[in-house]
Amino acid sequence: MAKPILEIKNLNKDFKVKSKKALFAKPVSVRVLQDVSFQLLEGETLSIVGESGCGKTTLGRCIVRGMNATSGEVVYRTEGGEAVDFLKLKGAESKKLRKDIQMIFQDPYSSLSPRMSVFDIISEPLIANFKLPKSEVERKVSAIAEKTGLNVSYLKRYPHAFSGGQRQRIAIARALITQPRLIVCDEAVSALDVSIQAQIINLLKDLQEQYKITYIFISHDLSIVENISDRVAVMHLGKVVEMAGVDSMFKQPRHPYTEALLSAVPQPDPDLKKERIVLEGEVPNPANPPSGCHFHPRCAYKTERCVKEMPALREIGDNHMAACHYAEQLTLRGARHERGTSDEQ
Repeated sequence: MAKPILEIKNLNKDFKVKSKKALFAKPVSVRVLQDVSFQLLEGETLSIVGESGCGKTTLGRCIVRGMNATSGEVVYRTEGGEAVDFLKLKGAESKKLRKDIQMIFQDPYSSLSPRMSVFDIISEPLIANFKLPKSEVERKVSAIAEKTGLNVSYLKRYPHAFSGGQRQRIAIARALITQPRLIVCDEAVSALDVSIQAQIINLLKDLQEQYKITYIFISHDLSIVENISDRVAVMHLGKVVEMAGVDSMFKQPRHPYTEALLSAVPQPDPDLKKERIVLEGEVPNPANPPSGCHFHPRCAYKTERCVKEMPALREIGDNHMAACHYAEQLTLRGARHERGTSDEQ
């Protein structure tokens, strides 16, 4: 039984936003992450999905401390079994664990410094975290370059000389050089061509198996998520509204928002008739969220209870969690089935 390597507890993130209407008005606080809580098991891949603006990237950056969370805990379990709140560590204590948690960014064209050679880019985290002789640094960089599909003769070149797929391999090598236990992949393949996406996904899988890495995979492409994930968490307006194993999620979603997302997943069968669910109404404003369930203005199954009462994220069986008042009663369509009918509410 795999043990949790990371536990997120009631994580919140607020941003101060200035009003565009009043020049001298005080900034308004907007909550982008709202009480996000989940466990991440060692060696698994947990995908975070949702539409643009739901807080996926903010969550990833708060976990690696690319930005500071407003409140909450990110409890990391070290190799020795000690549980530490990564957000509270400072100075030398933080540096000891930073090598264990790395991040691959979305855009390989902006995440690599154009003034640094490939060797310098990959070796920088190694030099910052370990005291190694030059020969050992060169050996490790060459070894990880080969593991990620990079020609060792390219290490003296600069990022502008490479394609998008090759740049993302450089970014993967940089993240992998410190031998981390956890890597946050923030839309790591969204900027690449489809054929290159498949190569990078297969590379990530191979590296995970070889180095026993745990992934948090942030994406909006559910076709990729289905291929790489063990579990999936669906976010809407800063909250996790559903979480389950990938098979359970794609076969029988328990939240109407997940059903709408899955209806957009393309199917390779030309004879399969599939109805796309188009959500009506406007996307809710995080600065002024709707009352009750935040999804109710666009939900086809809403009732008065949904308008007034915020549903809690709860387990509804078989390690499947959903934040919907009627999760047990609704029969929702998955990505692999035709749409069912809802039971009486």
